[in-house]
Amino acid sequence: LLGQILDQWFESEPLKATLATDAVIGAMASPHTPGSGYVLLHHVMGELEGRRGAWGYVAGGMGALSQAIACAAAARGAHIFTEKAVCHVLLGKDRRAQGVVLQDGTEVRSKLVLSNASPQITFLELTPQEELPKDFVQRIQQVDTRSPVTKINVAVDRLPSFLAAPNTRDGRPLPHHQCSIHLNCEGTHLLHHAFTEATHGHPSSRPMIELCIPSALDPGLAPQGCHVVSLFTQYTPSVLAGGQPWDEQARNTYADTVFDCIEAYAPGFKASVIGRDILTPSDLERIFGLPGGNIFHGGMSLDQLYFARPAPSYSGYRSPIPGLYLCGSGAHPGGGVMGAAGRNAAQVALKDFRQL
Repeated sequence: LLGQILDQWFESEPLKATLATDAVIGAMASPHTPGSGYVLLHHVMGELEGRRGAWGYVAGGMGALSQAIACAAAARGAHIFTEKAVCHVLLGKDRRAQGVVLQDGTEVRSKLVLSNASPQITFLELTPQEELPKDFVQRIQQVDTRSPVTKINVAVDRLPSFLAAPNTRDGRPLPHHQCSIHLNCEGTHLLHHAFTEATHGHPSSRPMIELCIPSALDPGLAPQGCHVVSLFTQYTPSVLAGGQPWDEQARNTYADTVFDCIEAYAPGFKASVIGRDILTPSDLERIFGLPGGNIFHGGMSLDQLYFARPAPSYSGYRSPIPGLYLCGSGAHPGGGVMGAAGRNAAQVALKDFRQL
């Protein structure tokens, strides 16, 4: 249990609770859930520019990272097509993947197919079911994809000023504006209570909030004097109590709760808001193809990691369909902006390609 690990190393409850957020981030789990300690490890492993466990902002926003990858691929001769929805994976008479068929009927032929989509979309929607082993299909159907995440993007006309560290008169970003700010994390019991509310189908009355202000480091993201604020919040159930939908009223009611919480830490925040974009679990699934809204394509619990990700006997990026590979977060080692699954999958695919 994460709580036991933190108790061994730390005494301060606010510090323990703040660290605990990375043990439940993106997971429908509590700091008291068995296996939560691994999720914390997953988020602090690795390094950035030689600093172990460090995170960073992408200059120009996360889209700039995609563009950098695209440019590197194009420089190697790759052809990139966007806004071209895939209908299904094309199979030959030998059951090997031979490319994909687009929704407009266009066939794109290839000796190998690598899917960065979730295992659910790749194998339950894009692959002919009769060509897959029944036990494999059942395993993919049973993957826990519950998500507690509602993402809120906010535009503000001034920098938030927190009671604990008020802004200076010139309004310039201070050190705490340039890192992750964790709110409603004074104790791990608060996180557990928020989790419990969500398990009963109710959005948390005091949500866990991770607040980042990327424009404090990258001014080009917003007009002068204005800022963009990214709110990663938990816990919100995928399905509300009584089967109620996440309609506009439910979305705004929850967002108002989040903003009320921020207002208590930074008076004037609500008055500074110019606009907001609310993405509940159902929105994340609909817009980005994340199953259940899960940012990791599936829970990072111990029963869904390592040799069991996405399914036993298929953790090595190959699939039951020869020539079809899984290279996204649903493959080992799971989610996070690190590219490990893609790099590993590419090495396996290249090895197979040389043997064709």
